[in-house]
Amino acid sequence: MSGVTLAEKIKALQAIEDELPAVLIIHSFPEGGVEYMSPRGCKELGYTLEEIQEMGQEYYNRCFNPQDVEDYVPKILALVQSSPEEDNIVSFFQQVRLAGKDDWEWHLSTTRIFFRDATGTPTHLITCAIPIDPLHHVTSKLKRLLKENIFLRQHQHIFAELTKREKEILRLTALGYSAGEMAKKLHISEKTAVTHRRNVKSKINAESLYDLTRFAQAFDLI
Repeated sequence: MSGVTLAEKIKALQAIEDELPAVLIIHSFPEGGVEYMSPRGCKELGYTLEEIQEMGQEYYNRCFNPQDVEDYVPKILALVQSSPEEDNIVSFFQQVRLAGKDDWEWHLSTTRIFFRDATGTPTHLITCAIPIDPLHHVTSKLKRLLKENIFLRQHQHIFAELTKREKEILRLTALGYSAGEMAKKLHISEKTAVTHRRNVKSKINAESLYDLTRFAQAFDLI
């Protein structure tokens, strides 16, 4: 490749890392271990770099919400399969557990290939992680969208089991239609509409109109 070693590239980052408004992490690939993390990141997580390196894969279990994995891992796998000529990046939201805190803290992370071996095969990735300011005016809206995305992933298998008719009943119920109104609109009997509605509530484990509406919104039915 260019003749620059991994150690030299990391040293170059260390020279400017204090000037950057982000935490820098170098991951080995495909092992996934942490090769390097900027001191700011180690301090925020409450571990030394050596402790993080010794954790191996346990580092991810301790510090990150596993519910986010399904979102960003496929993106990263696609990234490393790109050709050396492509300068691709992937961005994703990530929930991180910082030192001394019980709740997850949202971060925006961006990853790209950092180092390739002599054959052009990716061996290390670099991630820049930036905390999302909890006081920013869009943060509350962003958190709602992210929670909705998590809800969608958790209930995708349930939504897939609904029939086309049941999805229509769910949509109309969430919009406030009565059984009689649904029956008229769908050209079915009111008794059939009631049965469909009961089945939908059972399948998605809904106890209230709020539950039905939340489910319908998550899957873009309304």
